[in-house]
Amino acid sequence: MLDMFFIVVYTDYTVYIRYTQLRREEMDISISNTSEMPIYEQIYNQIKTQIMQGRLLEGEALPSIRSLAKDLRISVITTKRAYDELEKDGFIYTVLGKGCFVSKRNVELIREAHLKEIEEFMKKIIDLASVIDLTKEEIIEMFNILYEVDKE
Repeated sequence: MLDMFFIVVYTDYTVYIRYTQLRREEMDISISNTSEMPIYEQIYNQIKTQIMQGRLLEGEALPSIRSLAKDLRISVITTKRAYDELEKDGFIYTVLGKGCFVSKRNVELIREAHLKEIEEFMKKIIDLASVIDLTKEEIIEMFNILYEVDKE
């Protein structure tokens, strides 16, 4: 059950929404019209991240498409696209007449999503490194240093 407590703050065309779950903490969504990322993708990424981090648990109801669109002051079509993408990727499921709910956390699905993100970052690193003629060995050395510093 979703208690529809929310806060809306407008700052430089950024909208922040916080939904408070009855038995849980909040689900935060913020969108920015100044971002290069499409709005549906901003919503998709934030809900996916909250699911992957365990902030949204299996079976929890998401805000309805219409209510989220209204609160964010965006098109229902935009919100529906974000939900459709989340469902296609297995993060949520829809029950006709009841709404959208968080799917069972599939460890392999989450692992694959993380691996895909890592691969995308690595491709960007390779592209950027090639611009300044950085060798594979230099990239690995940089990674090893950063990895060790991050562990401290």
